Amino acid sequence: MANNEIKLAAEARNEFGKGAARRIRRAAKVPAVIYGHGTDPVHITLPGHETLLALRTANALLSISIDGAADQLALPKQVQRDPIRGFIEHVDLVVVRRGEKVTVDIPIVVTGADKEDRILVLDQQSISLEVEATNIPSEIAIDVSAFEIGDSLSAGQLELPQGAVFHGEADDLILSIAAAPTADEVAAELDAAVADATDEEKVAAQEEAAATASTEEEAEQNEADAEAAEGDAE
Repeated sequence: MANNEIKLAAEARNEFGKGAARRIRRAAKVPAVIYGHGTDPVHITLPGHETLLALRTANALLSISIDGAADQLALPKQVQRDPIRGFIEHVDLVVVRRGEKVTVDIPIVVTGADKEDRILVLDQQSISLEVEATNIPSEIAIDVSAFEIGDSLSAGQLELPQGAVFHGEADDLILSIAAAPTADEVAAELDAAVADATDEEKVAAQEEAAATASTEEEAEQNEADAEAAEGDAE
């Protein structure tokens, strides 16, 4: 499914810097900049909640109206989020035109991989495609329910949406199906991990004992030297 335009009402801003950005975020808005097609960058503020919802969609196509002016289409180029609380700190938007081709990363979504005797090895989480700016697919769906153990899928084998072009290598591996480990194999791996941990603990204990012995020997030698020094003084 291609993405739909999401309308956002923006406001031009003339305050910059960290202090201004904090004031904007306290007002439940998002500082942003929009640029592209040879135009000068325009610093704007976006409504916080609506922007957060809009950017939950990968490659969201935004229709931006600045201070009530005519809408212009834009794509998010860079989104900065608070690493702890997750709110949006700043957005870079790039202007696009209808009919224009853009290259974007499209998420890969896999279905049919829920069989117990196998595991899915996903080498690519997304794929870079050239598509129309106003017709960006939300995802590339891959059904592997008919795949057998040992099967794989490369980029050249993908069924791409109409008009989408992949400029990478056709033999780039997307995913493969491997046999799930048996219970005996899992148990053997656990035993090996426990054995390795035990060996490491033994080595650590030996090193600690050696260090303790060395410290005790040094203390005894210091005590003997002190006694000898007192004897010489007498």
